[in-house]
Amino acid sequence: MAASEQEILAGLAEIVNEETGIDASSVQSDKSFTDDLDIDSLSMMTIVVNAEEKFGVRIPDEEVKNLVTVGDAVNYIKNAQA
Repeated sequence: MAASEQEILAGLAEIVNEETGIDASSVQSDKSFTDDLDIDSLSMMTIVVNAEEKFGVRIPDEEVKNLVTVGDAVNYIKNAQA
């Protein structure tokens, strides 16, 4: 069963918190991974791998660069589950 946007956001926030120590409540849909949350490319790749495992989706490396905001990632995961 596919996760809702809210469930995906909560799951991503948990993954970001585990990887970076950023408070999960700071991980909002409109936040940029690099500009607002200060996540570097290595941490981003770890977040992507963990999200793939958690949500059972595949996020190709060439798609990762298009995931600028948390909302972009939520939408990608939601569509990939469909």
